[in-house]
Amino acid sequence: MPSVLVPLAPGCEELEAVTIIDLLRRAEVEVVAAGLSPGPVTASRGTVLMPDTDLDAVADRDFDMIVLPGGLPGATNLDADPRIHRLLERQSAEGRYCAAICAAPQVLAKAGLLTNRRATGFPGTLDAGAHPRITLTEEPVVVDGPIVTSRGPGTAMDFALQLITMLCGDERRAAVESKLMRPA
Repeated sequence: MPSVLVPLAPGCEELEAVTIIDLLRRAEVEVVAAGLSPGPVTASRGTVLMPDTDLDAVADRDFDMIVLPGGLPGATNLDADPRIHRLLERQSAEGRYCAAICAAPQVLAKAGLLTNRRATGFPGTLDAGAHPRITLTEEPVVVDGPIVTSRGPGTAMDFALQLITMLCGDERRAAVESKLMRPA
């Protein structure tokens, strides 16, 4: 069973966090939602999320994928945490997947994971001037090697379904998606 770490920072975008966690669990992926500190996390619109654990408890564990929900100040809080950068750098060095949505691709950029790659994010969060070696697109979801980025809350479902494809294959994605009653 694939395993995924979803770090939850105060101010994260709840629609993204919950969609990612929910759809990956529907695909029978082991998802560990880890708060940056112990206890509940208050998301960007006041929704209180209860992580499975805190980041320190799983910081030494290997995951098949790390997925960063966006939102502000959630992405800023992720970026300010040196543990997140260490996890992403280790994940990348070992050739495993890293993914981020909305404002969170800026964390991947600052960790050096988007250099010489195609990426997307919420408009204005990845500045081409500050990151000239990233090819920015306006596509809803961008896959470049082991890195996946996405635009924002409206693309969260497509993003999570792409993660399922990468971790579990097309058949599992189709099984999950068919039960969501998405329009054709």
